[in-house]
Amino acid sequence: MPYILSSGVKEAEYSFSQPAVQELVYKLFPLKDHEKKRLLPIFENAQITSRQFAAGLDWFNKPHGLAERNHIYMEKAVEYAKSAVESCLSHSSFMSHSVAPEEIDHIIFVSSTGIATPTVDTYLINDLKFKDSIKRTPLFGLGCAGGTSGVSRAYEWLKGHPGQNVLVVCVELCSLTFQVEDRRVSNFVGTALFGDGASAVLMAGDESPLLKNAKAPIRLGETSSRIRRDSMDVMGWRVVDTGFEVIFNKSIPRLVKDFWSHHMRDALNEKNWTTDNLAFVVAHPGGRKVLEAYQDLFQLSDEALKHSRNVLARHGNMSSPTVHFVLHDAMLDRPERGTKSMMTSLGPGFSSEIVSLEWV
Repeated sequence: MPYILSSGVKEAEYSFSQPAVQELVYKLFPLKDHEKKRLLPIFENAQITSRQFAAGLDWFNKPHGLAERNHIYMEKAVEYAKSAVESCLSHSSFMSHSVAPEEIDHIIFVSSTGIATPTVDTYLINDLKFKDSIKRTPLFGLGCAGGTSGVSRAYEWLKGHPGQNVLVVCVELCSLTFQVEDRRVSNFVGTALFGDGASAVLMAGDESPLLKNAKAPIRLGETSSRIRRDSMDVMGWRVVDTGFEVIFNKSIPRLVKDFWSHHMRDALNEKNWTTDNLAFVVAHPGGRKVLEAYQDLFQLSDEALKHSRNVLARHGNMSSPTVHFVLHDAMLDRPERGTKSMMTSLGPGFSSEIVSLEWV
């Protein structure tokens, strides 16, 4: 079975408290004062302390076109992704010695907040000196589900290439999508939740030479994907002349109950596990209400979602890398042998992705 060996994360360089972002949004948002005051509790109840952005707060004071936004995306996405990859390949908590870029056979690159052709992974290959025979799979449009989807696709590839190694890289610069003229509530909700960051996860097949250098490998079980038909309007982007406008439907917490819960039950049944077997859940923290829905549905303890809540508090929702930040925190805790978990994310489509994890 394939394994996760190491992880690395990189937060964006400008860090701001939630009250500082709230003050800026109150000043800029194109609604009347009484309308904005009615929406401000979204900031206050988000259980977010701080977030990181790819630009300073002054940048948000002016409108920006798609070309300018994408130029910043390209510059920062490469920078942050390189840092996450370098951290992942050299993290002494997870590997007994650094992994050389030439030892990676396949890069799966995940992003939904900018446009690049050639894709960002080609810049990583050139700058970090990966081998020129490396396989590439860039994935676009998976949104918040992308972190778990990338791990799932790497798992499937490694089942057929058990002696090889895959790097899953996610980078999202959600803050660059803010539309100062967009009056919709979903835009306001996005400004209260989203942040920027990058992540990398090193995975290997069960015949890979890298396994012997892993200090606490995680064995992956079967992956599971589910999509809800006719729900394309739940989350995503609407592309306009000034960039991406966020689609963020208020039905998401309800869909966690009506859709995701059935998927999670099925995934647990396939493993003959129950939630009692899970020491914690590596859950993408889409927001406070989503985490509360997870907890209520399966009577999870506060401890089971502590990593997700901590990541949400420190970074907000960074879309695809966020679940890797949760995984990174869990790995740093060094769970004991036999610890079981599930990695899970929700995304546009409306889709759900789940992977079982066991520390060995």
